[in-house]
Amino acid sequence: MTVLVFCAVLIAALLHAGWNALVKTGNNKQTAMLILTLAHAFFGLCLIPFLPMPQGEVWIWLLASGFTHMFYQLFLGFAYERGDLSRVYPIARGGAPMIVLTVSVLFGVDTLRGFDFLGILVLGLGILLMARGVFNSDEDHKLIFLAVGSACATACYSLIDGLGARVMGDALAYVSWLLIFSAIFYTPVIFFLRGRSVLPQNSSQISVGLLTGFASFVAYAIVVWAMTQAPIALVTALRGSSILFAMIFGWFFFREQMGLSKVLAGIMIVIGIILTRF
Repeated sequence: MTVLVFCAVLIAALLHAGWNALVKTGNNKQTAMLILTLAHAFFGLCLIPFLPMPQGEVWIWLLASGFTHMFYQLFLGFAYERGDLSRVYPIARGGAPMIVLTVSVLFGVDTLRGFDFLGILVLGLGILLMARGVFNSDEDHKLIFLAVGSACATACYSLIDGLGARVMGDALAYVSWLLIFSAIFYTPVIFFLRGRSVLPQNSSQISVGLLTGFASFVAYAIVVWAMTQAPIALVTALRGSSILFAMIFGWFFFREQMGLSKVLAGIMIVIGIILTRF
């Protein structure tokens, strides 16, 4: 992984943690997720007239990705209804590298070095320590299953999008189309599950949602581009640095508790990230 790709993914990680923090600020997490999803589609529709059109099998990758993103958004929104940003986010984001690593090794998706394996495994241990903390507190245990569901969806769409963008050859065009499909899948499902309660109640929610959507769109476009330049498993693991940003946001903005287990988990995550750069 080049320095340019490394720095770009770190910037994307910061943006990703930032938009998750914005989603967490809202009273209705699925409302925030709905506005974010529709903002994705809006930005995508603005860009696609100026970008290459998908051809052939790329459409299959895009449909699969949009469908998987729907599950990611549902799981993540429901998880935030039950737990802290600094607890949910590390499990949801950190579980994905382990799954991507396993699939990459089993199916020969990319070639990884020894330190890449070690870094991803250390990251995984940090996530396990973070999840263990739920059982040592009075937090809702259901958040773990929802966060793990989000992690599985993240791993799935990461592999789909890394390979799909390579097939298409244009990361920005690919992301623009996939986020349009994501909105097409997610919107009717969340209305079916929650009804009109997910509609925004004021202009402030819409403004925050648009800002969140823009940050999310840019962050993911950077990540998908990076996955066309470096191994998917490595980019997914480095993207896990957003966990640290989310922990800081949770502590600073939401006054969430930072116990010893969270701090140790954060240190392990930092070590894992550093190892991926050797």
